Amino acid sequence: MKLATKYIHAGTEPDPSTGAIMTPIYQTSTYVQEAPGVNKGFEYARSQNPTRKALEEAYAQIENGKYGLAFSSGVAATDAVIKLLSPGDEVIAANDMYGGTYRLFTKVFEKFGIQFKYVDTTNTENVAAAISANTKLIWIETPTNPLMNITDIAAVAAISKKAGALLCVDNTFASPYLQNPLDLGADIVMHSATKYLGGHSDVIQGCLIMNDADLREKLYFIQKSCGAVPGPMDCFLVLRGIKTLHVRMQRHCENGEKMANFLRTHPKVQQVYWCGFTDHPGYAVASQQMRGFGGMMSFTLKDDSVENAKRVLSSTHVFALAESLGGVESLINHPASMTHASIPREERIKNGLSDSLIRLSVGIEDIDDLIADIDQAIG
Repeated sequence: MKLATKYIHAGTEPDPSTGAIMTPIYQTSTYVQEAPGVNKGFEYARSQNPTRKALEEAYAQIENGKYGLAFSSGVAATDAVIKLLSPGDEVIAANDMYGGTYRLFTKVFEKFGIQFKYVDTTNTENVAAAISANTKLIWIETPTNPLMNITDIAAVAAISKKAGALLCVDNTFASPYLQNPLDLGADIVMHSATKYLGGHSDVIQGCLIMNDADLREKLYFIQKSCGAVPGPMDCFLVLRGIKTLHVRMQRHCENGEKMANFLRTHPKVQQVYWCGFTDHPGYAVASQQMRGFGGMMSFTLKDDSVENAKRVLSSTHVFALAESLGGVESLINHPASMTHASIPREERIKNGLSDSLIRLSVGIEDIDDLIADIDQAIG
């Protein structure tokens, strides 16, 4: 089945009782049983909900997986993966990642005895060298947030399998439209569905997709036992968002390429981070494992002062200064004080994330308006 057809029909069947073409919003907390233990597959809404079930099936289908699980946020999905581990276990993680993931790892799970090693995963030799007898999980983002670094998923998958460790890929920036990590050997794919999957900045949700039945049962046990599940209305909104993922991502990619090339030729721009440039260090890998390069990018100015960056960030009219990404509207962000503020400054600087870096989530508006807005903001 082609991608566009898959996204429109994923997880949805006409409602058998009414013929409704859209999955109903089952706004209920519990379900009547015919007798103790005799039910229609649903007992209590924390454990199961028909709207959520349809969405979880859609998640699996669009990521070419067998099983999907929905969570109340991307961080909640990440939390569930780390709860597979035990004190003394070790995680190898990318040194460029979403600040909320870093905060969860360092501020929550380190005190429970989980160890984290942060390495530059763009060089897979670094990953192999970091493996120890205690390594149970490798966690990567590709492209990374916010420096757009690329990691070879298939190569890291081979390393993880040799070590007997799980590989989880945060696929939020690419979306399933551009990249499918399970096809490349990953064990788990994570999305902040708040972003491209929802696509309209109106829902908070996360998901996990996998192929292994035993792994699914372990993660489902964590999901229902810890209770970080989304409500049916949120599930309905993401189901609706997935139906237009392909057309939105096509425009995100088109606009992203034009914006990246505009920025690169701007006389006041110093550097542009976008993985679609042929001289990007990860371009060859990205071209092999992605179908396009998306609408996410970051840049710095030649006047590389924080004050100048903040002036630009506060001067846009179409781009909105806000957290998050992946919605139909364009957003501008200052990682050092917003999405990555929880990472200590010395760590940010060491990894190449300067205090003056500006991140763009290029939306699907008219590209001429977007370029004009950024141009006037830079001045």
